[in-house]
Amino acid sequence: MRVVELASVLAGPQVGQFLAELGAEVIKVEAPGGDVTRTWKTPAESPDIDVSAYFACANWGKQSAVVDLRTPAGQAAVHRLVAGADIVLVSYKPGDAEKLRMDYAALSAANPRLIYGQITGYGPATPRAGYDAVLQAETGFMHLNGLPDSGPLKMPVALMDLLAAHQLKEGLLTALYRRERTGRGAVVHVSLHDAALASLANQGSTYLVTGHDPQPLGSGHPSIVPYGTVYRAADGRQLVLAVGSDRQFQHLCEALARPEWAADERFHTNGRRVQHREALEALLTTRIGEIGGEALLVELERRAVPAGAVRTAGEALRQPPAQAMLLPPAAVFPHPGLRTVAFRSPQWPAAEALAAPPALGAQTAELVDPTPFSAENQTTAK
Repeated sequence: MRVVELASVLAGPQVGQFLAELGAEVIKVEAPGGDVTRTWKTPAESPDIDVSAYFACANWGKQSAVVDLRTPAGQAAVHRLVAGADIVLVSYKPGDAEKLRMDYAALSAANPRLIYGQITGYGPATPRAGYDAVLQAETGFMHLNGLPDSGPLKMPVALMDLLAAHQLKEGLLTALYRRERTGRGAVVHVSLHDAALASLANQGSTYLVTGHDPQPLGSGHPSIVPYGTVYRAADGRQLVLAVGSDRQFQHLCEALARPEWAADERFHTNGRRVQHREALEALLTTRIGEIGGEALLVELERRAVPAGAVRTAGEALRQPPAQAMLLPPAAVFPHPGLRTVAFRSPQWPAAEALAAPPALGAQTAELVDPTPFSAENQTTAK
């Protein structure tokens, strides 16, 4: 399967890497300056290479071709690539694809089986650019992600982009199945706005059912207690509990040597625990602060009480179970990568053979005729 990626930044490229990990040929078409994320570097990164850590999180397994879509020659080159493609990924602001002749009508004219995956900020009729932080604010996530006295907080990753990417993957796979049945291509459109609202899940449903707007609870849960609150044990280990049933709560109380809490009328059911959240959280905070966290986590696992240590990103990636999610370093990019495909099947190709994120324009000469993109011809075309 051939995928032509005209998308940039995170949402669209995440979909491109997902398809590359499953064995597709993914051609990333970049403007002469490259995907902007090539320049998004932390102070710890080398300024001498054009593959940043941010760029690497979504561009393993691809080929890079530099094409100036502002020129007729560049547009014609991409049309030739798309004529033999199965999927095109775009993330233009509404109206821009038409200006560049990269819209579905223009690209599918010579390829009616084409599946056109489109990401926008607010939908194809709204010419407003979509940025993850703004969408987090406008769809309720920043309001909910904080403490009552902390003010709204942005998620530490571009979560709206990632949610939109997952929605687009599902839409594309559905469209591919439909094409096998009908022979026809399709447009699959996802907006960051709609993907975010769809992911409000129980918080959105709570408002629609009760009319009460959910309020920030930090890492706590609005309808389950104890669930998500961070506790600090005597050895300094921070941990969270995710006690979803009354039986789990009983086992938690036994592990804490406080079995009487499970019989306390304030706490013996989840509904009562939600009503008496502050009292229970105070007791748990004090008791967990008196005992060793590592030993407690072992005991909770033995009793099948859901709990876990609070880890940094680095600690999480160093854990033995995380190793299956890592891509091996390559000569071009001598650092591990992170898979986008989390499911496993022996029928899919091994991602160990996946190429490293490409240098800007590394495959331009192979994929497109470089002659039309000389400075002289670009000037003439303009």
